[in-house]
Amino acid sequence: MSAPSEETSTASPSSQSLILRLQQSLDSCSKAEEDGDIRQSEQVISGIVEFLSSISDAAISDPDDEENRNNSIVVLTHIHSFLSNPSLDQAIVDALSFEMPKAIAKFAGVSQRCREIVESVIDHFTTKCSPRDMISVFSEALDSYGKTTDASGYVSALLCGVSKAFLSIRRRQAEQIKVALPIILNVVKAASFDLDDRDIGFKDLFEGAISIANSMLEACKKLEDGANGQLRGLLSLYVLQIMTVVSISAGDEISSCLSFVQTLSSFFPYCGLSYADLVCGLGVDPLINLIRGDETDDYMDCFCYVNHGAVLSVIWGHISDEVPQAAGQDVSLLKNDLRTSQSRRWSTIGMMKYIFSLGELPWVLKKHAADFLLVITENSEQVVNEDMICSSFTPSLISTLQAILSVIMYAPDAELRKMAFATLKRVLADNPASLRLDIMQVLVKSSTSSSMVAILLDCVRENLRNDYLKLREEKVSSSCTFWNASILELVEFILRPPNGGPPSLPQQSDAVLSALNLYRYVLIAEKTGKTNFTGVVSRNKLEEVYNKWLLPLRTLVMSINAETKKGDKQLAMDIMCGLNPLELVLYHCIELVEESIRQS
Repeated sequence: MSAPSEETSTASPSSQSLILRLQQSLDSCSKAEEDGDIRQSEQVISGIVEFLSSISDAAISDPDDEENRNNSIVVLTHIHSFLSNPSLDQAIVDALSFEMPKAIAKFAGVSQRCREIVESVIDHFTTKCSPRDMISVFSEALDSYGKTTDASGYVSALLCGVSKAFLSIRRRQAEQIKVALPIILNVVKAASFDLDDRDIGFKDLFEGAISIANSMLEACKKLEDGANGQLRGLLSLYVLQIMTVVSISAGDEISSCLSFVQTLSSFFPYCGLSYADLVCGLGVDPLINLIRGDETDDYMDCFCYVNHGAVLSVIWGHISDEVPQAAGQDVSLLKNDLRTSQSRRWSTIGMMKYIFSLGELPWVLKKHAADFLLVITENSEQVVNEDMICSSFTPSLISTLQAILSVIMYAPDAELRKMAFATLKRVLADNPASLRLDIMQVLVKSSTSSSMVAILLDCVRENLRNDYLKLREEKVSSSCTFWNASILELVEFILRPPNGGPPSLPQQSDAVLSALNLYRYVLIAEKTGKTNFTGVVSRNKLEEVYNKWLLPLRTLVMSINAETKKGDKQLAMDIMCGLNPLELVLYHCIELVEESIRQS
């Protein structure tokens, strides 16, 4: 980087006094080093750091103050001139290099001009001092992010310094980079959450993050055998982690980060990352196993987003044609492969939990993820080994579906909620009936929302209706449908909860109403068709339902109605209006059961 000009701004009387004070401190530092007085040198340098911090803090706290900005430029320019003096003793540069970069980096967020001078000063330290020492210094400065008044450019300036230091290491590059990487990743994640200026801070931060990846790539090319493989694995995990951080920081305007996603994707060919492996969950574990070695879980915590990044990289490829081109991948071919391979499709669905469950991720990316699932499950082939499914895929499928339910509940956009619901039904339909019912039981029993339970029970009833037509036409056996005793177990879970007693009303009104409608539908269908697939028309079951489900529920409803009439009239009206539909269906069910008991 070119050196900054001396006369960037006209030095005011206050600026001149600052320069005089700074020069006196620098002269004192030089003299202490020449005399070998290490303690005095450290004290002087500590004073210089405090002096610089006071100036940067003043400029950061009041960005509109022109005098503070000019003071920052003048002071930085003077420091750069001092360090650039060819006759300056290397011992003085080394002494300053341990403390000054952190104080200098704070100026990066004051103005673009300050940022340029800061990078020149940091570049000077990187060039003149030991790269190993500078990596430690920069890493320590990065690790202190958030503990002081930090400008938006603080992290990005230090990242550029680290990336240049990486390139200057001559031996054991992989080990040095591996040690520094957790600090880099953690501070990039922390700084991304603090971004205010989407045009400047966002750009600077992720340009700095990508400069680290570029340096790792160059270091990889210089290494051979095992060291190359480990550093390449680190680069792969780093890229996937940053992919997630960029995606989280994108906000609703995802076009603002497409260029960074495209650049990150350009590392995929060298790293050997393929969309097919990443989206199916096969690309990350080998990398983690390669890097983990003897490392503790604390070290691996810095890669907490790599699985998210693996799936997001494919979703970005689904969004933009330029991204898969940079990654050297074919998204259309991938989608066709997933449609024709159920095991790979289910693996992909299981990986989608990383997107739908990530609360910080912009809703628009979850919307594109839902669209991707709709695409790969459209006209898909279903040839499976159910035993293999139950043992291998069910837990991850359930996790994804639970995450989709959270989108249906909390997404602010009605279109996204509608798309998420369509995705839920499509994913469920992609499973055989026996597994689908097991999954829906888990979803119902794990849900804490009465409204969501009602929606799920309505889905169960829809599946029953579709299966009943197939049964009547003898297209399928009852064992391959929803028509079995598990349906009544599901209804019982709502109407007679495991903790004893009737359900809580009016809190659970939606779920109870849906459960009653489901029971009524099954009972009418079995009676009309003169079948008993679920056991619903057996006398013992009818009496159990009547005595243990319906009558306690009726007693509860009657007591609530009686109590509400004694209180506030408006509240009573609201409660009664909510319970009226439930009460009507409840009495209808009681009549049906009484009639069925008499007939049996």
